[in-house]
Amino acid sequence: MNQSKANIDWRVAGEIISSANRILLSTHENPDGDGLGSELAMASYFKNSGQDFKIINTSKLPVEYDYLNTSGVFETYDTHKHSDWIKSVDLALIFDVGDFSRCRSVAEEITKNQIKIMNIDHHPHPEKNGFHYHYVDLSAAATGCMVFDFLLANMKTSFNREMLTGIYTAVMTDTGCFRHSNTDEKCHQIAIESIKVGVNTSEIYQRIYENSSKQRMALLGQILSDVHYELDGTFAWFILTQKMLENAKAEKSDVDGFTDFIRTIKGVQVAMMIFEQDTKSCRINLRGKGKFSVNGIAKSMGGGGHRLAAGAVVYDRLDRVVEKGIKIAMQSIEEEASSNA
Repeated sequence: MNQSKANIDWRVAGEIISSANRILLSTHENPDGDGLGSELAMASYFKNSGQDFKIINTSKLPVEYDYLNTSGVFETYDTHKHSDWIKSVDLALIFDVGDFSRCRSVAEEITKNQIKIMNIDHHPHPEKNGFHYHYVDLSAAATGCMVFDFLLANMKTSFNREMLTGIYTAVMTDTGCFRHSNTDEKCHQIAIESIKVGVNTSEIYQRIYENSSKQRMALLGQILSDVHYELDGTFAWFILTQKMLENAKAEKSDVDGFTDFIRTIKGVQVAMMIFEQDTKSCRINLRGKGKFSVNGIAKSMGGGGHRLAAGAVVYDRLDRVVEKGIKIAMQSIEEEASSNA
Protein backbone atom coordinates (compact mmCIF):
# COMPACT_ATOMS: atom_id res chain seq x y z
CA MET A 1 0.00 0.00 0.00
CA ASN A 2 2.01 2.94 -1.28
CA GLN A 3 0.54 6.36 -0.72
CA SER A 4 1.39 9.81 -2.04
CA LYS A 5 -0.02 13.25 -1.40
CA ALA A 6 -2.55 12.90 -4.21
CA ASN A 7 -4.32 9.82 -2.88
CA ILE A 8 -3.89 9.51 0.89
CA ASP A 9 -7.26 8.83 2.49
CA TRP A 10 -6.58 9.41 6.17
CA ARG A 11 -10.02 8.07 7.09
CA VAL A 12 -8.93 4.64 5.84
CA ALA A 13 -5.80 4.90 7.99
CA GLY A 14 -8.03 5.92 10.89
CA GLU A 15 -10.18 2.81 10.46
CA ILE A 16 -7.11 0.58 10.50
CA ILE A 17 -5.79 2.28 13.62
CA SER A 18 -9.13 2.28 15.46
CA SER A 19 -9.48 -1.48 14.92
CA ALA A 20 -6.24 -2.15 16.83
CA ASN A 21 -6.48 -2.97 20.53
CA ARG A 22 -2.84 -2.31 21.43
CA ILE A 23 -0.60 0.13 19.53
CA LEU A 24 3.15 0.71 19.65
CA LEU A 25 4.52 4.07 18.50
CA SER A 26 8.19 4.49 17.59
CA THR A 27 10.66 6.58 15.61
CA HIS A 28 14.29 6.34 14.55
CA GLU A 29 17.35 6.17 16.80
CA ASN A 30 18.76 9.54 17.90
CA PRO A 31 15.25 10.99 17.52
CA ASP A 32 14.53 14.52 16.37
CA GLY A 33 11.68 16.96 16.82
CA ASP A 34 9.67 15.62 13.89
CA GLY A 35 9.57 12.01 15.01
CA LEU A 36 9.05 12.86 18.68
CA GLY A 37 6.45 15.54 18.02
CA SER A 38 4.50 13.22 15.73
CA GLU A 39 4.52 10.52 18.41
CA LEU A 40 3.22 12.92 21.05
CA ALA A 41 0.37 14.18 18.88
CA MET A 42 -0.79 10.64 18.14
CA ALA A 43 -0.39 9.61 21.78
CA SER A 44 -2.70 12.46 22.77
CA TYR A 45 -5.21 11.21 20.20
CA PHE A 46 -5.08 7.71 21.70
CA LYS A 47 -5.60 9.08 25.20
CA ASN A 48 -8.85 10.59 23.98
CA SER A 49 -9.93 7.43 22.15
CA GLY A 50 -9.08 5.21 25.12
CA GLN A 51 -6.86 2.86 23.12
CA ASP A 52 -4.00 1.00 24.76
CA PHE A 53 -0.68 2.41 23.53
CA LYS A 54 2.95 3.04 24.40
CA ILE A 55 5.66 5.21 22.86
CA ILE A 56 8.81 3.08 22.92
CA ASN A 57 11.95 4.40 21.24
CA THR A 58 15.34 2.75 20.95
CA SER A 59 17.10 5.96 22.09
CA LYS A 60 16.36 7.99 25.20
CA LEU A 61 14.48 11.27 24.91
CA PRO A 62 17.01 14.09 24.27
CA VAL A 63 17.04 16.58 27.13
CA GLU A 64 16.07 19.49 24.88
CA TYR A 65 12.78 17.73 24.15
CA ASP A 66 11.86 16.82 27.72
CA TYR A 67 9.06 19.44 27.64
CA LEU A 68 7.20 16.98 25.38
CA ASN A 69 7.11 14.44 28.21
CA THR A 70 5.03 16.26 30.82
CA SER A 71 2.61 13.31 30.87
CA GLY A 72 5.41 10.72 30.96
CA VAL A 73 4.48 8.96 27.72
CA PHE A 74 7.99 8.53 26.31
CA GLU A 75 9.77 5.29 27.18
CA THR A 76 13.18 3.94 26.17
CA TYR A 77 13.24 0.33 25.05
CA ASP A 78 14.18 -2.17 27.73
CA THR A 79 13.98 -5.90 26.99
CA HIS A 80 12.82 -6.91 30.48
CA LYS A 81 10.26 -4.12 30.73
CA HIS A 82 8.77 -4.17 27.23
CA SER A 83 9.13 -7.61 25.60
CA ASP A 84 5.98 -9.12 27.11
CA TRP A 85 3.91 -6.00 26.43
CA ILE A 86 5.02 -5.88 22.78
CA LYS A 87 3.93 -9.50 22.22
CA SER A 88 0.30 -8.35 22.43
CA VAL A 89 0.65 -5.35 20.10
CA ASP A 90 -1.73 -5.37 17.10
CA LEU A 91 -0.22 -2.46 15.20
CA ALA A 92 3.09 -0.59 15.21
CA LEU A 93 2.99 3.06 14.09
CA ILE A 94 6.38 4.18 12.80
CA PHE A 95 7.16 7.85 12.19
CA ASP A 96 9.82 9.67 10.15
CA VAL A 97 12.26 6.77 9.91
CA GLY A 98 13.41 6.78 6.28
CA ASP A 99 14.41 3.16 6.84
CA PHE A 100 12.72 0.78 9.30
CA SER A 101 16.08 -0.59 10.46
CA ARG A 102 16.76 2.79 12.11
CA CYS A 103 14.34 1.76 14.87
CA ARG A 104 17.04 -0.77 15.84
CA SER A 105 16.00 -2.88 18.87
CA VAL A 106 12.35 -1.84 18.59
CA ALA A 107 12.34 -2.91 14.92
CA GLU A 108 13.78 -6.28 15.93
CA GLU A 109 10.96 -6.80 18.47
CA ILE A 110 8.31 -5.82 15.92
CA THR A 111 9.74 -8.19 13.31
CA LYS A 112 10.18 -11.03 15.79
CA ASN A 113 6.54 -10.79 16.88
CA GLN A 114 5.24 -10.39 13.30
CA ILE A 115 3.37 -7.20 14.15
CA LYS A 116 1.63 -5.27 11.39
CA ILE A 117 3.38 -1.97 10.68
CA MET A 118 1.99 1.36 9.52
CA ASN A 119 4.61 3.79 8.26
CA ILE A 120 3.91 7.55 8.23
CA ASP A 121 6.79 9.49 6.72
CA HIS A 122 7.92 12.21 4.33
CA HIS A 123 11.15 10.42 3.38
CA PRO A 124 11.57 8.11 0.37
CA HIS A 125 11.73 4.37 1.07
CA PRO A 126 12.84 1.35 -0.94
CA GLU A 127 9.99 -0.58 -2.59
CA LYS A 128 10.68 -3.62 -0.43
CA ASN A 129 10.31 -2.05 3.00
CA GLY A 130 8.41 -4.50 5.19
CA PHE A 131 5.49 -2.17 5.92
CA HIS A 132 1.91 -3.40 5.74
CA TYR A 133 0.52 0.13 5.43
CA HIS A 134 2.77 2.69 3.80
CA TYR A 135 1.81 6.38 3.94
CA VAL A 136 4.46 8.59 2.38
CA ASP A 137 4.18 12.20 1.22
CA LEU A 138 7.48 13.48 -0.14
CA SER A 139 6.03 16.98 -0.48
CA ALA A 140 5.23 17.28 3.24
CA ALA A 141 7.54 19.65 5.12
CA ALA A 142 7.46 17.31 8.11
CA THR A 143 5.92 14.03 9.15
CA GLY A 144 4.09 16.20 11.68
CA CYS A 145 2.20 17.82 8.79
CA MET A 146 0.90 14.38 7.83
CA VAL A 147 -0.14 13.67 11.42
CA PHE A 148 -1.97 17.02 11.40
CA ASP A 149 -3.92 15.87 8.32
CA PHE A 150 -4.65 12.50 9.91
CA LEU A 151 -6.07 14.16 13.01
CA LEU A 152 -8.15 16.61 10.96
CA ALA A 153 -9.71 13.67 9.12
CA ASN A 154 -10.36 11.48 12.16
CA MET A 155 -10.86 13.57 15.30
CA LYS A 156 -14.34 14.24 16.61
CA THR A 157 -13.05 17.00 18.89
CA SER A 158 -10.80 20.03 18.41
CA PHE A 159 -7.02 19.98 18.60
CA ASN A 160 -5.72 20.22 22.15
CA ARG A 161 -2.55 21.91 23.34
CA GLU A 162 -0.59 18.67 23.76
CA MET A 163 -1.30 17.57 20.18
CA LEU A 164 -0.27 20.91 18.71
CA THR A 165 2.79 21.17 20.96
CA GLY A 166 3.98 17.97 19.28
CA ILE A 167 3.01 18.99 15.76
CA TYR A 168 4.44 22.50 16.12
CA THR A 169 7.73 20.99 17.35
CA ALA A 170 7.79 18.68 14.32
CA VAL A 171 7.19 21.48 11.84
CA MET A 172 9.46 24.05 13.48
CA THR A 173 12.45 21.72 13.61
CA ASP A 174 12.07 20.26 10.11
CA THR A 175 11.66 23.67 8.46
CA GLY A 176 14.61 25.24 10.27
CA CYS A 177 12.23 27.47 12.25
CA PHE A 178 10.18 28.23 9.11
CA ARG A 179 13.29 29.38 7.18
CA HIS A 180 13.80 26.56 4.69
CA SER A 181 12.25 26.30 1.25
CA ASN A 182 10.01 23.41 2.36
CA THR A 183 7.99 25.86 4.52
CA ASP A 184 4.53 26.08 2.98
CA GLU A 185 1.05 27.36 3.78
CA LYS A 186 0.24 24.33 5.92
CA CYS A 187 3.26 24.99 8.15
CA HIS A 188 1.99 28.48 8.89
CA GLN A 189 -1.55 27.16 9.37
CA ILE A 190 -0.20 24.78 12.01
CA ALA A 191 1.63 27.66 13.70
CA ILE A 192 -1.59 29.70 13.80
CA GLU A 193 -3.61 26.81 15.25
CA SER A 194 -0.87 26.19 17.83
CA ILE A 195 -0.92 29.79 19.03
CA LYS A 196 -4.73 29.70 19.22
CA VAL A 197 -4.69 26.83 21.75
CA GLY A 198 -1.91 28.37 23.84
CA VAL A 199 1.23 26.58 22.66
CA ASN A 200 4.19 28.60 23.95
CA THR A 201 6.13 28.80 20.68
CA SER A 202 8.91 31.03 22.00
CA GLU A 203 9.59 28.68 24.90
CA ILE A 204 9.79 25.71 22.52
CA TYR A 205 12.37 27.57 20.44
CA GLN A 206 14.42 28.42 23.53
CA ARG A 207 14.28 24.86 24.89
CA ILE A 208 15.60 23.40 21.64
CA TYR A 209 17.95 26.04 20.26
CA GLU A 210 19.03 28.23 23.18
CA ASN A 211 19.81 25.58 25.74
CA SER A 212 23.29 24.38 24.74
CA SER A 213 25.59 22.97 27.39
CA LYS A 214 29.13 24.22 27.95
CA GLN A 215 30.30 20.79 26.77
CA ARG A 216 28.48 21.22 23.46
CA MET A 217 30.10 24.62 22.96
CA ALA A 218 33.53 23.15 23.72
CA LEU A 219 32.90 20.46 21.11
CA LEU A 220 31.81 23.05 18.56
CA GLY A 221 35.01 24.97 19.22
CA GLN A 222 37.09 21.92 18.32
CA ILE A 223 35.13 21.48 15.09
CA LEU A 224 35.37 25.12 14.00
CA SER A 225 39.14 25.04 14.37
CA ASP A 226 39.43 22.25 11.80
CA VAL A 227 36.79 22.72 9.07
CA HIS A 228 38.06 21.70 5.63
CA TYR A 229 37.06 23.54 2.45
CA GLU A 230 37.08 22.10 -1.07
CA LEU A 231 36.01 23.25 -4.54
CA ASP A 232 36.70 26.93 -3.90
CA GLY A 233 34.79 26.83 -0.63
CA THR A 234 31.62 25.32 -2.09
CA PHE A 235 32.08 22.14 -0.05
CA ALA A 236 32.90 22.18 3.67
CA TRP A 237 33.46 19.07 5.74
CA PHE A 238 34.60 18.16 9.23
CA ILE A 239 35.36 15.11 11.30
CA LEU A 240 34.02 14.38 14.77
CA THR A 241 35.82 11.62 16.67
CA GLN A 242 35.10 9.82 19.91
CA LYS A 243 38.28 11.40 21.30
CA MET A 244 36.85 14.87 20.61
CA LEU A 245 33.67 13.92 22.48
CA GLU A 246 35.73 12.72 25.43
CA ASN A 247 37.88 15.86 25.48
CA ALA A 248 34.79 18.07 25.60
CA LYS A 249 32.98 15.71 28.01
CA ALA A 250 30.09 15.93 25.54
CA GLU A 251 27.24 13.55 24.73
CA LYS A 252 26.45 12.03 21.35
CA SER A 253 23.28 14.13 21.19
CA ASP A 254 25.41 17.30 21.42
CA VAL A 255 26.46 16.92 17.78
CA ASP A 256 22.97 17.64 16.44
CA GLY A 257 22.83 20.82 14.38
CA PHE A 258 26.57 21.18 13.77
CA THR A 259 26.27 20.43 10.05
CA ASP A 260 23.50 23.02 9.73
CA PHE A 261 25.80 25.56 11.38
CA ILE A 262 28.64 24.89 8.93
CA ARG A 263 26.19 25.30 6.05
CA THR A 264 25.62 28.93 7.13
CA ILE A 265 29.21 29.86 6.19
CA LYS A 266 29.31 32.23 3.22
CA GLY A 267 29.97 30.41 -0.05
CA VAL A 268 29.34 26.92 1.36
CA GLN A 269 26.69 25.05 -0.64
CA VAL A 270 27.24 21.57 0.80
CA ALA A 271 28.31 20.73 4.36
CA MET A 272 29.25 17.25 5.55
CA MET A 273 29.93 15.83 9.00
CA ILE A 274 31.73 12.51 9.40
CA PHE A 275 31.02 11.31 12.94
CA GLU A 276 32.96 8.34 14.30
CA GLN A 277 30.31 6.36 16.17
CA ASP A 278 32.74 3.59 17.14
CA THR A 279 35.76 1.79 15.67
CA LYS A 280 33.62 0.08 13.02
CA SER A 281 31.05 2.66 11.89
CA CYS A 282 30.60 6.35 11.08
CA ARG A 283 27.52 8.52 10.67
CA ILE A 284 27.46 10.88 7.70
CA ASN A 285 25.35 14.02 7.96
CA LEU A 286 24.82 16.20 4.88
CA ARG A 287 23.23 19.61 4.37
CA GLY A 288 22.82 21.49 1.11
CA LYS A 289 21.49 24.85 0.03
CA GLY A 290 20.61 26.60 -3.18
CA LYS A 291 20.74 24.36 -6.23
CA PHE A 292 22.93 21.70 -4.62
CA SER A 293 21.12 18.57 -3.44
CA VAL A 294 22.69 16.05 -1.07
CA ASN A 295 20.39 13.02 -1.11
CA GLY A 296 22.29 11.54 -4.06
CA ILE A 297 25.53 11.70 -2.06
CA ALA A 298 23.83 9.94 0.84
CA LYS A 299 22.37 7.24 -1.42
CA SER A 300 25.83 6.53 -2.83
CA MET A 301 26.90 5.72 0.73
CA GLY A 302 23.90 3.55 1.55
CA GLY A 303 21.71 6.23 3.09
CA GLY A 304 19.08 8.68 1.93
CA GLY A 305 16.98 11.67 2.87
CA HIS A 306 15.77 14.91 1.35
CA ARG A 307 17.25 17.18 -1.29
CA LEU A 308 18.84 19.53 1.25
CA ALA A 309 19.16 17.23 4.27
CA ALA A 310 20.35 13.63 4.13
CA GLY A 311 22.60 11.12 5.84
CA ALA A 312 23.98 7.62 6.02
CA VAL A 313 25.66 5.17 8.35
CA VAL A 314 28.79 3.63 6.84
CA TYR A 315 30.24 0.52 8.46
CA ASP A 316 33.98 0.98 8.13
CA ARG A 317 36.97 2.60 9.84
CA LEU A 318 37.03 6.38 10.10
CA ASP A 319 39.98 6.89 7.73
CA ARG A 320 38.33 4.83 5.01
CA VAL A 321 34.98 6.55 5.45
CA VAL A 322 36.65 9.98 5.23
CA GLU A 323 38.40 9.04 1.99
CA LYS A 324 35.28 7.52 0.47
CA GLY A 325 32.91 10.26 1.65
CA ILE A 326 35.00 13.17 0.37
CA LYS A 327 35.53 11.49 -3.01
CA ILE A 328 31.82 10.78 -3.51
CA ALA A 329 30.73 14.22 -2.31
CA MET A 330 33.20 16.13 -4.47
CA GLN A 331 32.34 14.11 -7.56
CA SER A 332 28.61 14.70 -7.01
CA ILE A 333 29.06 18.44 -6.41
CA GLU A 334 31.22 18.85 -9.51
CA GLU A 335 28.69 16.98 -11.65
CA GLU A 336 25.82 19.07 -10.29
CA ALA A 337 27.76 22.30 -10.81
CA SER A 338 28.35 21.31 -14.45
CA SER A 339 24.68 20.50 -15.03
CA ASN A 340 23.61 23.81 -13.44
CA ALA A 341 26.07 25.85 -15.51
